[in-house]
Amino acid sequence: MRIVTALAAAALIGCGATLAAEPPAAPSATPVKHPSLKVCNKQADGKQLTGAARAQFVKDCRAGKTD
Repeated sequence: MRIVTALAAAALIGCGATLAAEPPAAPSATPVKHPSLKVCNKQADGKQLTGAARAQFVKDCRAGKTD
């Protein structure tokens, strides 16, 4: 009975050490923060855009597709 208990304890310690030794996975990429609506509207004002062109510019700006 002592041998079974000793083997079980050794298995638990071995598994715990293996799990503790693995570092956590790092994120694959840094999240990209896109401009806010306020910033995009200000840029559209600066370019004097109106109507559909302004709407498309703001949409692209929010998606991070503008210069």
